[in-house]
Amino acid sequence: MDGKGSRKKTSAQTKNPVVAEAPPPTPPRDERPPPRVAPPRPAAPVAPAPRPESLLPPRPVSPVTKPAPFSRFSATPSAPAAPRPFFAPVIAPGGAEETEHRLFPRALLATNVEVWIEDAGVRRFTATLRSVNVSVGGAFLESTFFLPMDTELRVRFSLEPGAPPVEARARIVREQRPRREEEPSGFGIRFEEFYGQTEVALARLFLDTRLRAFAEEYLRSPRARGLSNELERVVDALAAWELLKAHTSTDTWRGE
Repeated sequence: MDGKGSRKKTSAQTKNPVVAEAPPPTPPRDERPPPRVAPPRPAAPVAPAPRPESLLPPRPVSPVTKPAPFSRFSATPSAPAAPRPFFAPVIAPGGAEETEHRLFPRALLATNVEVWIEDAGVRRFTATLRSVNVSVGGAFLESTFFLPMDTELRVRFSLEPGAPPVEARARIVREQRPRREEEPSGFGIRFEEFYGQTEVALARLFLDTRLRAFAEEYLRSPRARGLSNELERVVDALAAWELLKAHTSTDTWRGE
């Protein structure tokens, strides 16, 4: 019996073999990118510790001083500015009929002349007229209208742009009505009185070249260098100029 039972058991084992369990499936890999890590924030700046107060008294601060103004008496003056060139117009002799010039030569320069008539200090007439004919004695004003002869006027004009104006009281002494097409119309005025010594600037139009040459030569002379002050040199130069005119036949206004 033992043998039979053993055979049955063996056959049963043959019919039901033991199957090995399969390994559990591997879970799918997570392909998501790694999370971003924010950079660390910079630390807030730490204020420096306050400096300990000094026990010494504060040092006095010297005041800021402005440079001293230039003085012509200083030991080391700055270089002088270059002299401004003087305006030199064409000079021509005046005609016999141009009575406003009083036989003075005339300068052929174009300028606008402000003209007005005053009555008890109030202007009752104003005009701006062109002139290309000016002398120390007067001027010719181009105009299409005419004023009565012997009318008293006030005039103001500049000899060159930016120059101080010449101002004078004048009187109408001549009128010119055109007889030919190219002849200008207008009237001649004679200067009766100048204001503010502005006639000096007018005179320099005619005398500047000769006066400048004379003054430069005089200032180089030993006599001028030996004088004590500027006033003495001016008086001495005027005396030398008058002597020069007395001993020469040259007309200083015309250069003849």
